[in-house]
Formats: sequence, structure tokens, C-alpha cells
Amino acid sequence: MELKETGIMMSGNHPKLILDGTKTMTRRVIKPQPIITGQFADYKNLTTLIENLFEFCPYGQIGQRLWVRETWANDPETGGKPLLYKADMTWEPESYFKQDGGKWRPSIFMPRWASRITLEITEVRVAKLNDMTENDAHAEGVDNLVTFMLLWDSLNAKRGYGWTSNPFVWCISFRRVN
Repeated sequence: MELKETGIMMSGNHPKLILDGTKTMTRRVIKPQPIITGQFADYKNLTTLIENLFEFCPYGQIGQRLWVRETWANDPETGGKPLLYKADMTWEPESYFKQDGGKWRPSIFMPRWASRITLEITEVRVAKLNDMTENDAHAEGVDNLVTFMLLWDSLNAKRGYGWTSNPFVWCISFRRVN
């Protein structure tokens, strides 16, 4: 059986947090959102629905792998490899490229061969976003729940999935594979 690998986008400093071992979990909005009406509106049936929904996670199941897509570039000084990763930059990377003619490529366009981070899924579960704990926030790579709320809204509120909308999310825990 072939090991399934799925690409997953990570923005900002998230790739660096994974490499540092700080980020071991990610949350992703479930699309489309489950509609809870009728028989599923009571707590017992809702719990059963949530417990069984994880099987449909598009990112994979326990033991399967994710390869991280991040903002990247070919190094203009070498004409290709080695690659540069924006999450590693400690100075203003755009100024580096302006003088050398390179350009950053969005994470969505990263091919598998350019990915430097592979993750193994260790847990998949479904939850309401607001059920998150302080420990979950730490696993997400931030200091506390308030910081996570602000980060979440900066990435998801424009799309209608802000913290206050409390969407159902995939909670995916992982470990880095060397």
C-alpha cells in the first residue's frame, strides 16, 4: 500500500515553528460546514456525528503524511538551488530580491520536490473552534489563546470563518518526519 501524502499550506512563520518543534497542531475549517438540525441538534447525536466525521478529513488520517507548502524562491545567486524559504528570513527579503532579480513564489505553487518539511499525522479530530484550550494554543505554536484568536481572525475572518462564528474545524496533530 502506497503511503498517502497531501500538501498543506503554512503561512507566515508557521514553517519555522514546525522546524523549531513549537507547532505540533493545526486547525482547518471544515468545508462545507456541517448543518446541525433535527435529530442531530441534541447533544448525544451531535457528539456521535462529530466522533465519526473525522474519517472524512481531506488532509488524511493517522499515520498518513503531509508535506508543507510555504513561500519559497530559487536563490538568485545560484540560479536555482539551494532554495530560500521566506519563513527563515530575518531581514527584509524583498530588498534582497530587488537587487538580484529573484522573486518569492506563493505557497500554493510549491511543488512537492521543493518542500523541506514532511509531517506524520498523529491525531485527527473534529471540534468547534471555540472549544480550544490554552494547551491547544501552545500546540498551535502561540503563547496563549488570545494570541491564537487574533491570528485565526487575521487568516479566516474575511472568508466568514472568524472566531465568533465558531466554525467546525479539523484539529490535526502531527510530528515532523526527518
